Amino acid sequence: MTEPVSAQQAFRSALAIEVADSLAAIKDEVRAFAGPLGYDRFVLFSASATQDEIVERIYWVEGDWFGGGESVDAETYVRRCPVTRHILEAREPFFWTKTMAKEGELYNIVRHPRGQGIHGLQVPVFGPLGLEGAMSLGGQRMDASHQARLVLALIAATAFFSAHKLLDLCRIANGKCWHGPPRADDRLRLRQRWAFPNGQWKITCGEFANVWALRRLRRRSG
Repeated sequence: MTEPVSAQQAFRSALAIEVADSLAAIKDEVRAFAGPLGYDRFVLFSASATQDEIVERIYWVEGDWFGGGESVDAETYVRRCPVTRHILEAREPFFWTKTMAKEGELYNIVRHPRGQGIHGLQVPVFGPLGLEGAMSLGGQRMDASHQARLVLALIAATAFFSAHKLLDLCRIANGKCWHGPPRADDRLRLRQRWAFPNGQWKITCGEFANVWALRRLRRRSG
């Protein structure tokens, strides 16, 4: 049996994720919140509906997603998970379930997952650019109630935006990239979104996070 969760617990966890200063801290908080609900598999990634490859970058993949008893790497997950493409048609979080048949693995989008096997919750995340990312949470005996879906949607969206802020926007702002220097369109998109003056990109991640938070507060206050 999974443990019931309150909206207050979800709010506290979301706040902790939002102010996390590392991906490891985000992971720890998500595990701590989702674990008692029966979720022990996680994937967090940025995405785009305008490219052939939906998944842009995987921030986090963890757990025995395919039931073989082995950890799954990012490339394997992207290649084998058919549920990922369904986020292009989704407007809200949805449950899915995997069953075994003569034809092999069958994935189905369901209202409430039941029975044995691996089940999951996929949470698409939307922003000014449309679809910007998603998070998948999975397990074998997980809470699939309406309440769990709502609170996990909050946790997943907060985890995505926090990871995106830490790993992608700071990377662009500092002119650092795992695959080379930021492209011109990266700089243009960041300047349009955050209105950095005079091409001043050489700032620390901490400074950038503060600017990001201030601009968000300004938008909220009008």
